[in-house]
Amino acid sequence: MRRPVRLGAVGYLNARPLTWALDRDPDRWRIRYDVPSVCASLLHAGDVDLGLIPSVEYLQAPDYRFVPGVGIGSRGPVRSVALFTRVGLADIRRIALDTSSRTSVALVRVLCRHRFRIDPEFVPHGPDLETMTRGADAALLIGDPALDADEQALRLQKIDLGEEWTAMTGLPFIYAAWTGRPGAVTEADVRALQDAQEEGVRAAAAIAAEYGRGDAATTARAAAYLRDNVKYGLGPDDAVGLQMFLDYAAELGLAPHRRTLEFF
Repeated sequence: MRRPVRLGAVGYLNARPLTWALDRDPDRWRIRYDVPSVCASLLHAGDVDLGLIPSVEYLQAPDYRFVPGVGIGSRGPVRSVALFTRVGLADIRRIALDTSSRTSVALVRVLCRHRFRIDPEFVPHGPDLETMTRGADAALLIGDPALDADEQALRLQKIDLGEEWTAMTGLPFIYAAWTGRPGAVTEADVRALQDAQEEGVRAAAAIAAEYGRGDAATTARAAAYLRDNVKYGLGPDDAVGLQMFLDYAAELGLAPHRRTLEFF
């Protein structure tokens, strides 16, 4: 009997549609949940077969492949990847970075260079918005902490990085995708991962309710986020946007070398 495929998955709300169906088949999939950067480290070390890793991590190994048609992205505002600033964009000199996802760190650097035309200092920091902006002009926050942050209470402006990317390029952005080395999954596994995404998208209301844990307002916000902001899939336009981002990241020295997209 074949052992379960070891998956390193992200515990954020936006990843749940990709894992919702997989959780119910433990004989086929063994899932470990972590923040994106840990998922990437597990894949690099060979401790998982497939990781739902930050897209920029694809550049860290010459043999990585993406699962076709499956990804977490946005086309316009995403709400959960944002720069929170207490000064105007042109006045930002220091940005505290939530290092939970290296893709979002790379994205803010790309946008600072090509969109905002600023050259700030970047400093790593734990994802606590109040303390981050106490010692810096702005803070990058991702995932559920960014989604749930009350920027008005802290007198901050929220700049949505998904919206800024699409305004700059006209293209969608892919934050994370199933990634692994050749032979990690079979063709049947790929189809199952694609089917799981479709099932998870259909289950968005149930996923939002799970996230809300009985709180109607939280459930409604989660449902709107899954319906209106996060886009699932990895189609032709997504691939063009992803390749552009990876090229920008390599150009800035955020990855060892440039690579074209390859799939299982």
